[in-house]
Amino acid sequence: MAETEFAARGVRIGRWLRSMTRAGQVRIRDGRLELLTSLGQEIDSAPVQNVRAGRPWFLRPGRALASVNGTHYLLTLGGGGSPHFLEAVRTARTRAAKARDWG
Repeated sequence: MAETEFAARGVRIGRWLRSMTRAGQVRIRDGRLELLTSLGQEIDSAPVQNVRAGRPWFLRPGRALASVNGTHYLLTLGGGGSPHFLEAVRTARTRAAKARDWG
């Protein structure tokens, strides 16, 4: 079992205007992105190669958009965590690509 590359708690996860959880979790582990409820139930997950993440100019700081399996989620990460999340997704995608090339 690999170590967790990124973990954030207390994340508001929504599908545009609909809030799915106000205290969710976002994890990147073993080359997968997982969106979880506050109780640890999976909302969605996908290999990082199938995840698109970014922060458009019109979003307030601390927010990021993530497309997981074609479903768009608005993530509100407290404490300005969106740059850390975006960097973790980029790093995990790079690692997965290198592992695929070497495998």
